[in-house]
Amino acid sequence: MCVVKTTLEQTLALTIIPSVMLFQHYTRQSWTARSRLPLPPLLTQPQLKRLQGLNEPLNLLEVQQIYWPLIELLHQRIQLYQQQSLTEARSNQQPPYIIGIAGSVAAGKSTCARILQWLLSRWPQPRQVVLVNTDGFLYSNQQLKTHNLMDKKGFPHSYHRQKLIQLMSDLKAGKPKLQVPLYSHWLYDIIPHQYQCLEQPEVVILEGLNVLQQRGDYRCHQSQRFMVDFLDFSLYIDAPEQQLKRWYIERFLLLRDSAFRDPGSYFYHYACLTDEQAVATASGIWEKINGLNLRQNILPMRKNAQLILYKGVNHWVEQIQLQVPLLVTP
Repeated sequence: MCVVKTTLEQTLALTIIPSVMLFQHYTRQSWTARSRLPLPPLLTQPQLKRLQGLNEPLNLLEVQQIYWPLIELLHQRIQLYQQQSLTEARSNQQPPYIIGIAGSVAAGKSTCARILQWLLSRWPQPRQVVLVNTDGFLYSNQQLKTHNLMDKKGFPHSYHRQKLIQLMSDLKAGKPKLQVPLYSHWLYDIIPHQYQCLEQPEVVILEGLNVLQQRGDYRCHQSQRFMVDFLDFSLYIDAPEQQLKRWYIERFLLLRDSAFRDPGSYFYHYACLTDEQAVATASGIWEKINGLNLRQNILPMRKNAQLILYKGVNHWVEQIQLQVPLLVTP
């Protein structure tokens, strides 16, 4: 038997060994070279500015070099998935292709998700691509306070995991209409009685801190299912923790001078902090909550991602790792 390393795009004639996976490493240059087509005029710099998050500088060169090769890869996999689904389908209710995006607070998950949604929904033909944020499945602040979990908000057990798994199961079952609870960062809480409606989308992008969470939590039974079990493609956005912490503090300072100044904001009490106080406060929040969650729960699940984007300064992706199966000839 001859063993060869390859990608899914190279051949469908080989046999896949499901339990053996490899990571193929790319520089920016070699990743960009994967692209076979020029970037069509789908996105302008003003449009891109509306998609990017606070304190996340991004330009069309990054889209061309990093996101466009990813879009081509995803399009190929979506096509293959839809062909297989049509062959196996017992009804006309084709389940959506689900993409999971995970990573730390301040890593740039939401920006990545919005760019992928924009491009996939327009190329190579219009598609219904919806973006779902798992924050809507956090327990309400009242519930978190009752169980003394406010300082663990964002940790795996602060989410209603059964509802998340039910959503994933219903999506894969092709249910025609689903409701997703909504979360407000302004209120820092679930928005009562407001929902995002999903009506059989072709692609779902699921974005959240714990999208790749799997076994390892002592509270989990071995038979329990996780979000990652339902994903067709998974992506992790990585950066050194000190970089992530700096981005978080910089974002906190920007919010102190903008959204926090609204008296209705949950964080209004931070608006009057001096620069020194704001940096100390943000640093304390990072060490007590976000950094701890990263080290304990988020980073250990990076290994479950099929694609890892490693960021350097200014959110510039410097390296990429793509998981590929080990294939063997019959």
